[in-house]
Amino acid sequence: MAKFLYVYHGSGKMPTDEAERQAAMDAWNGWYGKLGSAVVDGGNPVGMSKTVLPGGKVENNGGSNPTAGYTIIEANDIDDAVAKAKDCPILKDPGFSVEIAPIIEMG
Repeated sequence: MAKFLYVYHGSGKMPTDEAERQAAMDAWNGWYGKLGSAVVDGGNPVGMSKTVLPGGKVENNGGSNPTAGYTIIEANDIDDAVAKAKDCPILKDPGFSVEIAPIIEMG
């Protein structure tokens, strides 16, 4: 099995209401449960990023498509990884997307 990186993109706020926060966690846990042993690293959300450009210029706030978090999974191929991502709870918000990239083992 190959490993794939899911990079979640979009900007949004974590729910502040406890019931909404719990519902979001339940949705993620349910999705991870469906993925089962395919989840290699459940990942985490990430904070606001900075991007270093050639010449040392720094962009704040992640640019036009900020990273929101990541997960690493195992799948048969990229099409299998794409199929697994389609049920990701982050996709319920139209401002978010999941980028999928194969992890290339070096060595």
